[in-house]
Amino acid sequence: MFQVRLMTIDDYDRVIQLMKGTDGVSIRDADSRESTLRYLERNPGLSFIAELGGAIVGCIMAGHDGRRGYLQHLLVLPEHRRKGVANALVERCLLELEGLGIKKSHIDVLKTNSVASKFWARKGWKLRTDIDRYSIIRGDSENA
Repeated sequence: MFQVRLMTIDDYDRVIQLMKGTDGVSIRDADSRESTLRYLERNPGLSFIAELGGAIVGCIMAGHDGRRGYLQHLLVLPEHRRKGVANALVERCLLELEGLGIKKSHIDVLKTNSVASKFWARKGWKLRTDIDRYSIIRGDSENA
């Protein structure tokens, strides 16, 4: 049976490998070790790893702005999907956010990631049609 535990920066290399091997996930400059460390420090107790036999089989990162929660990088190895890993990771994040008084959370899903879109819809998350997200990149990197 898998175990869920807090993610630390010591997990970074294995999590990045998991991300690189997962279809539908993009890795950006913002996923650097330094950026990930800042994120974990800014959002303590909100990112988690699922382990089985010492191997990472899933992960999720979460943060908040004081009003809303933001889930990111929910990943589960294909051979461990449909076994409750993703559900456990999401629930742990939502419980921790709720403990901070945050009751509404969001997740961004790439439009090309149909597996993730189906997962979130099955879990009762609603696709927003009333807002559009706009982004700006300041600096030279288009991969920020």
